[in-house]
Amino acid sequence: MTATPEVKSTPKLGLSRGRRKVRDAFSSPVASAIAIVIAVVWTIPTFGLLVSSFRPQADINTTGWWTFFQDPNVTFENYYQVLFVGSTVTPPLSQYFFNSFAITIPAAIFPLTLATFAAYALAWFEFKGRDFIFFTIFALQVIPLQMALIPLLQLFARGLQIGDTTLIPDLGITGTYIPIWIAHTIFGLPLATFLLHNFLRQIPRELIEAARVDGAGWFMMFRRIVLPLSIPAIASFAIFQFLWVWNDLLVGLTFGGGEQSISPLTVRLAEMVGSRGGGWEVLTAGAFIAMIVPLLVFFFLQRYFVRGLLAGSVKG
Repeated sequence: MTATPEVKSTPKLGLSRGRRKVRDAFSSPVASAIAIVIAVVWTIPTFGLLVSSFRPQADINTTGWWTFFQDPNVTFENYYQVLFVGSTVTPPLSQYFFNSFAITIPAAIFPLTLATFAAYALAWFEFKGRDFIFFTIFALQVIPLQMALIPLLQLFARGLQIGDTTLIPDLGITGTYIPIWIAHTIFGLPLATFLLHNFLRQIPRELIEAARVDGAGWFMMFRRIVLPLSIPAIASFAIFQFLWVWNDLLVGLTFGGGEQSISPLTVRLAEMVGSRGGGWEVLTAGAFIAMIVPLLVFFFLQRYFVRGLLAGSVKG
């Protein structure tokens, strides 16, 4: 009689079972119910902001937004005041809305372009110091943004001098969009390069070698192979950078030089609160206007965001 060989469990089999259990746990009805509850609780403040933006000033100052359903009183005066009514000192919010686009679009394109070429070189070019450069870029992510604000501000305002030697002259860019673009590009480059590098390393080496055998140069391989395959990762970081820059207050406030002609929406919203915290009727309308663009960008492009971010978060 032939004995049946004993099937021994391997670590790989145990890992697969563990992953299956975790996947089943997160797909259970209990997990789904918890996720729905978290989503509802997370959405309540945004819904309250939306309701308050359509309420008159008297109602906002005397009752909570939840009483709106007992005695509905709708007005569009808040949005009209915010968008089209300015003063001799402060322009209307529509001007700041344009400023945010003028800041956000270049500040998302510049680091994405530089990081794509840098990640391609670090992923596939063979040269000395490649690993050191990559780990240095990775380490730059832990440096707090606030530590670089004052040195960068001094650099943009006065240039760089060591003794009597001028290394970087004063370019006269203070009060323009250029310092804000440069700052956002510098702060976004480490994360962009790290994510795109890890994504590009997952491209099969055989594909690159086959292109090299066919006589393709490095730039042709980048244009014909690497770039089309990297669209999910590029789109995910573009969305991430767009949302971060659009919602940023610190960089726009610091490097804007106090110029209202280049200040983003977030700076104006902070000013709306006032020293005594008044003006909630226009602040809620302005805040919801500022939220519309990030919400549209994320909801319409979230599939690229999830695919690309997950693919670039694990080194292959």
